Amino acid sequence: MPLLRRLAACLAACLVLAPAAQAWGPLGHSVVAALAQRQLSPAAEAEVERLLAPDHTRSLAEVANWADQIQDDPAQAALWQQTRPDHYINFHDPHCRYVPARDCRDGRCVVAALQHYVAVLGDRRQPDVARREALKFVVHFVGDIHQPLHAGYRDDKGGNTYQVQFEGKGSNLHRVWDSGMLETRGLDWQRYAQALQTSSPVALPAPIAPLDNPYAQWAEESCRFTAEPGFYPAGHTITPAYVQAELPLADQRLREAGRRLADVLNRTL
Repeated sequence: MPLLRRLAACLAACLVLAPAAQAWGPLGHSVVAALAQRQLSPAAEAEVERLLAPDHTRSLAEVANWADQIQDDPAQAALWQQTRPDHYINFHDPHCRYVPARDCRDGRCVVAALQHYVAVLGDRRQPDVARREALKFVVHFVGDIHQPLHAGYRDDKGGNTYQVQFEGKGSNLHRVWDSGMLETRGLDWQRYAQALQTSSPVALPAPIAPLDNPYAQWAEESCRFTAEPGFYPAGHTITPAYVQAELPLADQRLREAGRRLADVLNRTL
């Protein structure tokens, strides 16, 4: 292959892989956080406001994307490299069964990250700066784990290497699920959250045994959606019919994430 073609191929690969950690994109993460904030207990809401006060905000939605944004901050480069694997989990089983030693080696996956940061957040002996950072990670990672392609079983980097055509342009399945489908509604995060909030109360899925790790269950749920027929579009084309069929699932996962994030914060704070 000529040099210029090799360079172009490398650049294309980098562009495809770059968004891998950005589940839902800014829109979806903000929606999850806004839904959660509306379901906080008075005690949890007061502690959230106290912890976020040094950031001059009381809004979970305003910090929901911080865990992705640090990749662009040179001062946070070490933290980004340390936490980058914590945004997702790669299952090694087409039946989506979580085996920590196999699927979360050295504790580097979103399931273990949630266990860690929820514990830090709930530990009143920790300094506020550590608990504030943990809160931001928890808000973000609960969103991540509910995006189906952040817990897939295929060897395609969470759909990043599965190329598709969407709205007449080349893309990949991960990017479509991150933001493309959500943006077809034409709503900002405030109006999107309001639209989902006015729906009937979300019914959470039944527990999956074993019951000692809810974060593993959330990841298994996401993985199983990616294994359903039709989730990977036929012909690598995202048609209006695909969006119509799959957008309700995306909305469902946003609502479940918001409810579960609120439950975690209410229990922890």
